[in-house]
Amino acid sequence: MLGSKQAGKFLFNVSCVLCVSLQARVFIFCFLLCRTFVWCLFFSYLLCFINVSHCLPEMVGNLMFLLQVIKVYSEDNTSKAVEVPSDVTAQDVCQLFVLKNHCIDDHAWTLFEHLPHLGIERALEDHEYVMEVLSSWAMDTDSRLYFRKNYAKYEFFRKPLDFFPDHMVSISSETNGMVDHCDLIQTFLNSSTCPEIHGYLHAKEQSRKSWKKSYFVLRRSGLYFSNKGTSKEPRHLQFFADFSDSDVYTVLAAKKLHGAPTEFGFCVKSTKCGSARDLKLLCADDEQTRTCWITAMRLLKFGMQLYQNFIQPHQKQKASPMRSISENSLVAMDFSGQKSRVIENPSEVLSVAVEEGLSWRRKSCHRLSGHGSPSTAQSSVISASAIHMAQPWFHGKLSREESHRLIAQQGLIDGVFLLRDSQSNPKTFVLSLCYMQKIKHFQILPVDDEGELFYSLDDGQTRFTDLIQLVDFYQLNRGVLPCKLRHHCARITL
Repeated sequence: MLGSKQAGKFLFNVSCVLCVSLQARVFIFCFLLCRTFVWCLFFSYLLCFINVSHCLPEMVGNLMFLLQVIKVYSEDNTSKAVEVPSDVTAQDVCQLFVLKNHCIDDHAWTLFEHLPHLGIERALEDHEYVMEVLSSWAMDTDSRLYFRKNYAKYEFFRKPLDFFPDHMVSISSETNGMVDHCDLIQTFLNSSTCPEIHGYLHAKEQSRKSWKKSYFVLRRSGLYFSNKGTSKEPRHLQFFADFSDSDVYTVLAAKKLHGAPTEFGFCVKSTKCGSARDLKLLCADDEQTRTCWITAMRLLKFGMQLYQNFIQPHQKQKASPMRSISENSLVAMDFSGQKSRVIENPSEVLSVAVEEGLSWRRKSCHRLSGHGSPSTAQSSVISASAIHMAQPWFHGKLSREESHRLIAQQGLIDGVFLLRDSQSNPKTFVLSLCYMQKIKHFQILPVDDEGELFYSLDDGQTRFTDLIQLVDFYQLNRGVLPCKLRHHCARITL
């Protein structure tokens, strides 16, 4: 009996051990399975991290490539930094600043590349990529982008006669004929033909301080100079420069920096060089000659692209005629009587507009002279000074030299003007006007007529109550001036 009991107890213990070992095995199996799963997750995350870290520099580079920060300066050297895409053009940047500063968009705003360490600058073409220009700058230089007007940017499309004198232009060396100015621009834009620009220029000799006057010829293949007088034979023409990877710059102080014979310097600079030794310096005898050469080089380099830049704003205006529709719906009204009426006579419309302007000035005069009781002449002086001070064409105490520089920067074309205080006589003003690429100055004298103050350019024959009326008149009439006032020089603060 004891043997059977012991045998049963043994069998019970064995069965218990077997059950426990089975549970342990199941537990161990589950533990190993979970650990394997955890390790698989760990290695998968590790591989993903390695892949992301490998692509991270490229992703950051792409983000940096998409947005860049540029700094732009204005005439008064104030600046503003803006974030722009990497493929932004010069025209895009100008449109951005026109909107930010609430400027009038007359399609004359331009970006200028200014390189002070070389003493040169140029106007960027509207289609040029700004970041490509900035990438060519040296790191240790104070190169800048300026935002200002350039009225002469596309003026050669409107008035080619002012830019290309007859004695400097011919069709080709084979025909020896003169090209018709009506077809001149078209021959520049045509890739198969090209007018030839020729004339004398001063060129600075390489590795020397001396300048040599030579006869130059500009063709589609490049710029050449003759080593035998005015001969255009191929054996006498030596290559000087091409424009495939070069740009044309204006030299700002040719006499002071390079010892040039005149101040009308310009140069050809390669996009890959940043040293003054690599500049190919040239100098013309007058402004018209320099303008002719620079304009012809721009047309040869960019061709049809310049014409597309010129007509693009006009095409946008035609595509959105909403403004013209609203303007055509406007009519002149007279509210002076008991009943309002529509003015249909154009001459009456003009006289009413003039009378309204004069009455507005008289009201301004009374408002300004309301404090105290000054005389009529004194109140006129107060009102006149207060009215014109806020006008964009008035530049206050600007010197004669500064007015020359400002007008030259914004385009030497007929009708560019500004008004300023006279330095010689504090009670008078000066009108600075560009005509035939020369800047002339006209004194505006005050005229006292029985205690009432007027302003005049012709010794009192034509009188104006204030400078605004004077400018308005000469924008419509030439009068004693050589041309009408067309474009005022403007300065903005960014």
